[in-house]
Amino acid sequence: MPSNERDELLTSYSKTYLKSISALLHRIDEEETSAIDAAASLLADQIANDRLIWIYGPGGHSNLAAQEIFFRAGGLMHVSAILDEGTLLSNGALRSMAIERTPGYGRIVIENTGIGAGDLLILVNAYGINAALIDAALVAHERGVRTIGISSRAHATETSPEHPARHPSRSNLHDIVDVAIDTKVAIGDAVVELPNITEKVGAVSTFANAFTLNLLVLRTLELVTERGIVPPIWRSGNAPGGDEANERFLGEFRSRVPWL
Repeated sequence: MPSNERDELLTSYSKTYLKSISALLHRIDEEETSAIDAAASLLADQIANDRLIWIYGPGGHSNLAAQEIFFRAGGLMHVSAILDEGTLLSNGALRSMAIERTPGYGRIVIENTGIGAGDLLILVNAYGINAALIDAALVAHERGVRTIGISSRAHATETSPEHPARHPSRSNLHDIVDVAIDTKVAIGDAVVELPNITEKVGAVSTFANAFTLNLLVLRTLELVTERGIVPPIWRSGNAPGGDEANERFLGEFRSRVPWL
């Protein structure tokens, strides 16, 4: 294939991917306003009461979601990510998948945090079905924790009840949390079709999760400032004055946030 034709094809594929991501993010922004408002109200209540906001993303790449708004420039200092190592890809990708499918594992992780009545837990998983995720949601409810779920309804509902990743209850995350935000990710996650390649390429769930979480943070900040509250916000340590700005609050959060 001549180089100019190859370049045109590559440009076409990249534009297809960009348009797919852009369309997905616009859908989330336009269709999930009510859910994001409801979730942001819960976060604002926690900040008003000076309580932590916990977030857990059990699953290989879903762990990135928990990290997205934790210790993040421009992010809420009240966010406490549960960075359990069991499902981290750095400990082995196949191991990660096996653990996220293990019934009872998510229960252990949540119980180990000690969270209970009056706490708030955000659960993020692109597909909304795996055993560790569902166990985390179930034990949170047992302990009186309010829950927000960020996942794809379509991916969950279109996945067979007999899929090996599923919790024994066959539950979907969006059915068992207090507030569910739909990230609209299509089953399979990847969105671009290439000639002579059987599988689609170009996954979108990481974009969807990160965008949704940052929308949630922004809406939460609107609500708390309307209440006259100025919450502590992380400044990048790589920005001028970043270390000094953050140091003012570290004494308050260092002993409260386990992974800080």
